[in-house]
Amino acid sequence: MKKLISALLCIAALFSLSTGTAAADNIMPFDVEAESAVLMDVETGRVLYSKNAAAPLPPASVTKVMTILLVMEEIDGGRLSYTDTVTVSAYAASMGGSQVFLREGEQMSVQDMLKSVVIASANDGAVALAEHIGGSEEAFVKRMNERAAELCMKNTCFENVTGLDDDTVDHKTSAEDIAIMSRQLIKYHPDVLKFSSTWMDSIRNGEFTLTNTNRLVRFYKGTTGLKTGSTAKAGFCISASAERNGLHLIAVIMGSETRDKRNEAAKKLLDHGFASYAVCSYEGGVGERVRVVGGEVGEISTRINSFRGLCAKGEAENYEIICDYPEKIIAPIKKGDVIGFARIVSDGGEIGRVDIVADEEAAALSFGSILYRLFCAFVLKG
Repeated sequence: MKKLISALLCIAALFSLSTGTAAADNIMPFDVEAESAVLMDVETGRVLYSKNAAAPLPPASVTKVMTILLVMEEIDGGRLSYTDTVTVSAYAASMGGSQVFLREGEQMSVQDMLKSVVIASANDGAVALAEHIGGSEEAFVKRMNERAAELCMKNTCFENVTGLDDDTVDHKTSAEDIAIMSRQLIKYHPDVLKFSSTWMDSIRNGEFTLTNTNRLVRFYKGTTGLKTGSTAKAGFCISASAERNGLHLIAVIMGSETRDKRNEAAKKLLDHGFASYAVCSYEGGVGERVRVVGGEVGEISTRINSFRGLCAKGEAENYEIICDYPEKIIAPIKKGDVIGFARIVSDGGEIGRVDIVADEEAAALSFGSILYRLFCAFVLKG
């Protein structure tokens, strides 16, 4: 049953993404210098731009978005603490590429290790954390692929936790899948943003400086993260997140020729998103009273739920709420039961829907209540 539910959720998510992608492709007037690209809204998961979004490509260190996601899930799930101590193995210390030069047997807190991975893309730190959580890198990678499947990342195969690809066979993911796991990390584990939005920090009591590999953190307004990567196979990649006026976006770039072209492509997507879209919100409110059949009360009050979604720039304040109430509802009704829906509509069409719910209970008539009412009716009639 769990697998069936997961499959159905994946189908629904993929349908949603494919619909958003198709719409985005039809309206985009520009290209970006990259093999693949996606712009996604964090709140809704709506795809605002796509280019070869499903193409499986080597992601380099953007792989670590999934590594970080699993670490944050352990922390937020209470199974791991920022203050826990990680002991570095010889294998972890042997990692090349971006590193913080961990030594075999060195001990470091989870927080400092995580900072090293998020800010400085430390390969040695990523492996040390993976071994601490999973027992081995192989076991942790298995969980990475399982989590990717749970998130409906259909074009992803991880072979390590770092993205180093000199010895990999099919270590690939897609821009679409990177956006999905990036959104999962940002939306449900926002604590990570205090690391990913930091330009410079330090570990080892200030003796070792960490500088963010994501230059957008310093040079692009509103940047919140998230992860860069580059190898000879992958080219230059990034999952860049930024937030302005409550609108949080993710721009994924894969396969750029240079770091500067990658960064410019990400900024181009983010600029487009902030210029074209805004957050549309409705705080909710009191609905109409609805007639109840077969209840202890003849009618109940209702409430329209709050809404937060995405709309075209200029529509954020110009919308109307169109409510669809049933003519009657049948008791019993519990407070919070969904009894109808409201559409949020602007000049551009329907922005979204929210539930209309019962704001009080309506118990069903008991046998005694029915007899009493019949008695009262008979006496009054008499």
